Amino acid sequence: MSAFSVPAHRVMAWPTASLRFASPGPSVDGTVTWFLKRNCSFAPGQLLGVYATLCLVSLAIAVGFWVNGAPLVMPFTGIELIAVGLALLFYARHAADRETLRLEPGRLSVECALGGRTERAEFVPRWVRVEPQRGDRSLIELSGQGRSIAVGRFVRPELRRALADELRAALRSDPHGSAAATTGPAVPARNESDLST
Repeated sequence: MSAFSVPAHRVMAWPTASLRFASPGPSVDGTVTWFLKRNCSFAPGQLLGVYATLCLVSLAIAVGFWVNGAPLVMPFTGIELIAVGLALLFYARHAADRETLRLEPGRLSVECALGGRTERAEFVPRWVRVEPQRGDRSLIELSGQGRSIAVGRFVRPELRRALADELRAALRSDPHGSAAATTGPAVPARNESDLST
């Protein structure tokens, strides 16, 4: 058996009451997923509808002024709609930002999607270190096997410590209730034959 495999009879069981930020997966293999995303009041599709309505109303008002002899309202309306459109474009680009952490038997997958750019990392759960980047309220850094990735952007700073504690507990959890090391690989036990030489 390799270091990445988990015997079929060892199914991880997560007590759902202890998971504040995560949700257990629908499968029976004990998968747990943390889906952290920006709290947005508008989805990008809704935003497009609001912007189209704003354009129609503003242009109707500008045309009304144009017809009544005030032609300078139209250029200012155009400038206003372009500025609002650029601001909404920036907002929509980041509306779908998210962080997904998926803990499966033998693997922790982390995916951070920020502004159209996606960063992925995979770790062996028992070798992952969970630490704040700088202080208690900073982003949480997951590191191991020469890789690192920061998570927690979409969690309030005062709750990041609770998220880190939950991640540590989930990484430590064993299906039979024993704790596994989360800071590095286990040191192999010595054989009696090694001691005799």
